[in-house]
Amino acid sequence: MFTNYSYTVDTRFIRYAQIDTQSDPQSTSFPTTEKQKDLSRLLVKELHEMGITDAELDEHGYVYATIPANTDKQVPVICFCSHVDTSSDSSGTGVKPIVHRAYDGGNIVLPDDKNVVISPREHPYLAGKKGDDIITASGTTLLGADDKAGVAEIMDAAHFLMTHPEVKHGAIRILFTPDEEVGRGVEKVDMKKLAAQFGYTMDGGELGSLEDENFSADGAKITVYGVSAHPGSAKDKLVSAIKIASEIVDALPKDSLSPETTEDREGFIHPVRISGTVEKTEIDFIIRDFTTAHLESHEAFLRRQMEKVLERYPEARATLKVNEQYRNMKEVLDLHPEVTAYAAEAIRRAGIQPLKMSIRGGTDGSRLSFMGLPCPNIFTGEMALHSKQEYVSIQDMQKAVQTIVYLAQVWEEKA
Repeated sequence: MFTNYSYTVDTRFIRYAQIDTQSDPQSTSFPTTEKQKDLSRLLVKELHEMGITDAELDEHGYVYATIPANTDKQVPVICFCSHVDTSSDSSGTGVKPIVHRAYDGGNIVLPDDKNVVISPREHPYLAGKKGDDIITASGTTLLGADDKAGVAEIMDAAHFLMTHPEVKHGAIRILFTPDEEVGRGVEKVDMKKLAAQFGYTMDGGELGSLEDENFSADGAKITVYGVSAHPGSAKDKLVSAIKIASEIVDALPKDSLSPETTEDREGFIHPVRISGTVEKTEIDFIIRDFTTAHLESHEAFLRRQMEKVLERYPEARATLKVNEQYRNMKEVLDLHPEVTAYAAEAIRRAGIQPLKMSIRGGTDGSRLSFMGLPCPNIFTGEMALHSKQEYVSIQDMQKAVQTIVYLAQVWEEKA
């Protein structure tokens, strides 16, 4: 079916990667940065050019569009979703994508900072991509494959379906979201407007990966209240909230319960930000575990450490507030096993062995699943995320395009 197809995924990706769409975790607006809409406006324009007439960008930065059904069957409406924003962990300004044709299997030295080397020794997945065409950034920025690879794949699959009416499928909804990287990606999605029954995020990593399980996640904030006094006359008066907060962080385990000491299905408590003054200091945490019930035990442990530290400072006080972020999508997907099964079948039709995996993190799909849209995560080829060493294989992206198209076929066939 794809033998004579001229893929557009690579040229689309390179075009999209050059647009700065970095989100801002400190912003309270939505989207957190207006520049995310620069890419979204381009996507709407390109969708219109394909003949998708209802493509629109709403005031919140969401792109909605429909590939119309071309079958007489009553097929469930499925949605493909990716996010346009990139992480704030590394600069997203002035991205210069570089294509390394027929990768030779050695180190990739990035030209704008030769200290940035993508080594197959440090990136074992890259070692298996010898002969592929690899796209990287130039060494001073991230690449943005997370998740512009997914965006480009959905766009190329839409192009394929619009130009190949012989491939039968039901109505397909497209959703591009802002602010996924700051945990707010589906905060203002209009589920009634989306009007889909099942969905798939294109935001996974290695070829063939299919993720139907992710961390359950809470955020936590400890606020420490100290006692301020002039440092020149502070003896027996001043109680530093900064020092107490530092002791609370130091009380966390050094060899467990942290991102740097855990793997696979192990959860963690992770302080991500500390700020304040002698009088008031705040510590922000993320708390993660695949078993939702374990979040409460992690939070209870954190509270105990806080209270133990406070015992030494009777003039100080502190509060711990927890907010739910997202939950393990497996709790929903287990009720709809066909959603993941059909994705596995589509991956096999693309000539790939499906790799069932769990996400040590979250996607828009984890929240969408609990909003009524069961939504596992499919590979895009994006690797070494959020870093200057980020890369993606063009051949992996092409296989993701095939998987989207085959998945649309599978749903039609099973209807």
